[in-house]
Amino acid sequence: MVNSMTGFASLAGNQGSRSWAWEMRSVNARGLDIRLRLPEGLGDLELALRKAIGARFARGNISVGLRLQKASENGAASLNSDQLDQILEALRMTEARAQQKGLHLTASSAADILSLRGVLDTSDEDDDISALVKTLKDQITPLLDAFAQARAAEGHALAMVLTDQIEQIEKLVEQARKLAEERRQQMGETLKRNLALVLENAEGVDADRLAQELALIAVKADVTEEIDRLNAHVAAARALLETDAPIGRKFDFLMQEFNREANTLCSKSGSTDLTRIGLDLKTVIDQMREQVQNVE
Repeated sequence: MVNSMTGFASLAGNQGSRSWAWEMRSVNARGLDIRLRLPEGLGDLELALRKAIGARFARGNISVGLRLQKASENGAASLNSDQLDQILEALRMTEARAQQKGLHLTASSAADILSLRGVLDTSDEDDDISALVKTLKDQITPLLDAFAQARAAEGHALAMVLTDQIEQIEKLVEQARKLAEERRQQMGETLKRNLALVLENAEGVDADRLAQELALIAVKADVTEEIDRLNAHVAAARALLETDAPIGRKFDFLMQEFNREANTLCSKSGSTDLTRIGLDLKTVIDQMREQVQNVE
């Protein structure tokens, strides 16, 4: 099964007055590069997240962001009665003491008293950070599951494209094989005629040495090995598409081998038609290599 290195997933949740939203995305990379953007104070969550990502994915530039919000920041605060009673008692004692000293104090308004620290309680029952981290850790697996499904869906589409390109290469290789066979027969007849012509018009020529040189020319022009290796690469590519493990690095190496054989085929072609097929092969191989760059 082919997995793409491109993917996106999001997940939301809430606990008490807190709510949050995860976003996870990735693009292709040579290895595994994990980048996290988490709120301060969630070190345990970061360690767990890095470990889980490293266990599930082999390649890709993976970014994870977490936005955390507190509902009480926009909601009404509760009145801390105990703190208010203490402040009012302190105000009473202060005013009484001031009168004894002959001082007159300005009256305090309700707004002044409410603005004092601790009178309005903006704390939440879920301020325990450990409980929040535990809940967020529990969401790591479903987040990664959704992300893996997104990469698998991209990979399925990618596999269809690669399969079509492999079929194109196979057809072009078969055309090259047929042309090479026709050319081999023609070349054999041409070499025989040329050998006979040389022997008839040259005295003292070593016929065996001349035959060896012509045979060497024929061997150098033979593309049978290149075609056989291209067919072997086609079979290897199909086998990789059926592999469950990450295949991106192996596929990238295989594309280099494809390209090497196509280049050799063009250099040894010796005919316009075979050269055209070699160039068509190189075009499809280059297109395929671009797609392989996204395979995990």
